[in-house]
Amino acid sequence: MMRDTNVVCRELDCGNPVAESRGRLVEDRRSGVTLYGCSGDESSIRQCGIGRPGYCFGGYYHHVICSESVRLVDGAGLCSGRVEVKSNQSWASVCEADFDRQDAEVVCRDLGCGAPAALQGGLYGEGEGQTWDKEFQCKGNESLLLDCDTPDRKHNTCPPGNAVGLTCSEPDDVRLVGGVSRCAGGVEWYDQGEWRIVGAEDGDRTRMFVAAVVCRQMGCGSTVSVLPGNTTGGIRVFCYGSESVLKECRKSDELLPGLTVICSDLLVQPEIFLTDSMGGVSRGHQGAEMFRGYNFNITCSTQPQYPGGSFLLTFTGSNRTQIQQAVNHSAAFLFPAADDSHQGNYSCVYDNYVFSHNFSSESELLSLAITASPLPAFIIRHFVVLLTLLTAITTSYLYYKPTRRQKRVNRVSSMDLCQCHGDGLSEHQS
Repeated sequence: MMRDTNVVCRELDCGNPVAESRGRLVEDRRSGVTLYGCSGDESSIRQCGIGRPGYCFGGYYHHVICSESVRLVDGAGLCSGRVEVKSNQSWASVCEADFDRQDAEVVCRDLGCGAPAALQGGLYGEGEGQTWDKEFQCKGNESLLLDCDTPDRKHNTCPPGNAVGLTCSEPDDVRLVGGVSRCAGGVEWYDQGEWRIVGAEDGDRTRMFVAAVVCRQMGCGSTVSVLPGNTTGGIRVFCYGSESVLKECRKSDELLPGLTVICSDLLVQPEIFLTDSMGGVSRGHQGAEMFRGYNFNITCSTQPQYPGGSFLLTFTGSNRTQIQQAVNHSAAFLFPAADDSHQGNYSCVYDNYVFSHNFSSESELLSLAITASPLPAFIIRHFVVLLTLLTAITTSYLYYKPTRRQKRVNRVSSMDLCQCHGDGLSEHQS
C-alpha cells in the first residue's frame, strides 16, 4: 500500500516512493509482519500498527523503490509539492529561476507521475532547509534528475517566494471499460505492464470505498453506484476511501469478481450556441451580440451517449427558464425579438435518467449583449419591402420593354407589306 511505502521511504530518508512490487514469501522462505493503520504521515513504521510475525496479508512481501534523490513535499499527494533535491545527505529546495519545464518533465518521470501540470514559485511554501545552489539544464528525456547537466556556477541565495512548486498529473493507470461513458464501466488497473480487472470483497461498504477512489482519480465526480461485474479474475483491492489514487490502496493477487462503477459525471458536457438572424454563430465561452428587435435562436446539444433526456435553458439575467425534450440530442429555443431583458448569461443543463438514476451536466456560459440597431427595426422592415418592390418593378420593366419594341417593329413591317401589295394591285389594274 502506498501509505506504508511512503513511511518506509521517509524513514530511510530516500525521498518519495516511486514503485512497489510484490513477491510470495514462500519463494525465499522468509516470514514477515503486516503493517496496517499507516496514515502516511508517520516518521517511522514503528508508529504504524504491526501484526504478529510470521503472518502476512495475502502471503506477499513488499519491494519498495524510492526516488532517492528528488522529492515533492507539502503537496496534496505524491505527485505535487515543493521540489527538493538531496544534497550532502540533506534535502534542499530548488529556486524557480534554476528550474524550467524540461526539468519538471524529468522530475515527474523520476517520481513515476504523469506530465507536468503546474509550475510556480512559492506554490507549496519555502521549506526550512537550505537552497539548491546549482541550475539544472535538463533536455527533458533524462530518466533521473541527477542525470541532467549542471553548470559550475553556484547561487548563494534564493529570493523569498521563489522555491519552486510542481504539480504533476497522476499517471493514467485506471480506466472504466464496457460503458458508453468514460465515467461508467468495469474497473481496470494498469499493473506491472498489463491491464487487470479490479475486484473487491463482498460488502457494499468495501466496494464503495474502491469506487470512491476510482471516480476521484478519473475526475468523474462522486460514486453513484457500484455493482459486482460479470467477470471473474479481478485482483483484490482494499481502500479506505480517502486515497487520492488507486495505487495508494492495498492489493493482492487473490481473484475476486470484478467491479462495475458508475460515477456522477456520467454525461458529457453539453454545448450551447446562438444563431442570429443573419446566420452568425456564437458558442459557449464566447461573447454574443444582438441588435435590439432582431430574432435569434439558442441551441443546446450533446453527444449521442444515451437516448432521450431534456434540456433546461437557464438565464442568469432573471429567474426565467425554458425546458424542451431532446430531439436527436439537441433542442432549439426561439426568441422572436431581442430587447434589453434578454441581456445576460445563458447555459444549457442536460438531464437524463439512466441506470436507475438522474444525471445532469451543464454547459459553459454564453454571454449575450443587446445593442441598439443602426436604424429602428420598423424602418428597416419597410426599407426591405420597398427595395423588394423596386427590384420587382425594375425587373418587369427590363423584361417587357424589348418585347413591346419587337411587337412595334413587327407591326410596322406588316403595314409596309400591305402597302406594297396595294400598290402592285393598282398598277396592274391600270
